[in-house]
Amino acid sequence: MAAARRRGRVELRRIEDRVSRQVRFSKRRSGLFKKAFELSLLCDAEVALLVFSPAGKLYEYASASIEDTYNRYQQFSGEGRNMNDDRNKNNNKDEASSDLQLMLREIAAWSPQSNDDESDVDGLQKLENLLRNALKDTRSRKMNMLAKQNSGASTSGQKSEGVTSQEQGTA
Repeated sequence: MAAARRRGRVELRRIEDRVSRQVRFSKRRSGLFKKAFELSLLCDAEVALLVFSPAGKLYEYASASIEDTYNRYQQFSGEGRNMNDDRNKNNNKDEASSDLQLMLREIAAWSPQSNDDESDVDGLQKLENLLRNALKDTRSRKMNMLAKQNSGASTSGQKSEGVTSQEQGTA
């Protein structure tokens, strides 16, 4: 009997050749978008997908509008919180979201093709700072949400009197 041929595992690592990397990105991106479309169509799921190419170009797919899906996500992730907390925090969330969206737009607008000059260290430095700030803001929001979830879980059985020190800082 002939032995069955199996595909070996492919080691996932960065493709060094720039042209090969771009070709692979293009194929993988189209496959990813096709799967997102199929998921949306077959399962009636609301899907939003954002992809930034290595060159900084933005590709997006949404079964509804991306803004509506993002707003729905924000509402879903905020469920279970106190209504008063939601009112106070919505303004802060809107400001933080708009700041983050502004940073993402700046990052998306920057591309190596539009900045061909290899001596454009200032542009690269600005992009690096934008990415660091966006990452820092995202991590900060994540840690705040986790801390609030943990404190909410530990005090859910107890009635609190007055305002906690954490709530005083946001008022």
